[in-house]
Amino acid sequence: MTMETQITALIKIAPSSDLKVMAFYNQALELQKYAEARVITTVEDLKPATDDLSLIAKVKKGIESSRKDYLQPFQEHIKETNDAFKTLMEPIETADTVTRNKILAFQLKQKLIREEQERINSLRLEAARKEMELKGELTESVNLVEVIQTPSRISTDMGVVGMRDNWTYEVTDFSILPDEYKVVDTTMLNAIAKRHHDTKPIPGVRFFNKQILALNTR
Repeated sequence: MTMETQITALIKIAPSSDLKVMAFYNQALELQKYAEARVITTVEDLKPATDDLSLIAKVKKGIESSRKDYLQPFQEHIKETNDAFKTLMEPIETADTVTRNKILAFQLKQKLIREEQERINSLRLEAARKEMELKGELTESVNLVEVIQTPSRISTDMGVVGMRDNWTYEVTDFSILPDEYKVVDTTMLNAIAKRHHDTKPIPGVRFFNKQILALNTR
């Protein structure tokens, strides 16, 4: 038996043809009918409803277990494949990152040089303007610095590289951030509610007990 045949034999791919799964499904259909037709008006009516909830829990557990059995081989293969390709991609990702960072570092350096050259020229022109105002003439010509101009795009036979705007954000003062941009930390608040109930007040938050139905199957 080849490796491919072994893998195919281990992987189940048709839940609708699985007798065990379909037995759970048929049970579920019957329980759905009972649930929709059920009327609870007395305490005695709670007993068969409790029995059905226990059976429902078992059917849910059975269906979920079957789902995991179907998916486990795929998930293991996906994980192994992702791990393998992650390793295979590492050198090329590093090459990409290093090259991009070096290009960006060069562009930034050229930008700073250009800004400094423009600042020097601005100062020299301002000095010349003031001399004209003072003396009515220039004693010497304005010697401007050549401003370096780096191309915004580099084009070769293999591709084109250029700078592109990529606007992003940084929160500088959360206290003055408008309320509509503040995101509630639901994970933290739920943890506080479960652990401290309403004994740890937080401004703007109400902790309360919203009871739910609990079921313990036998």
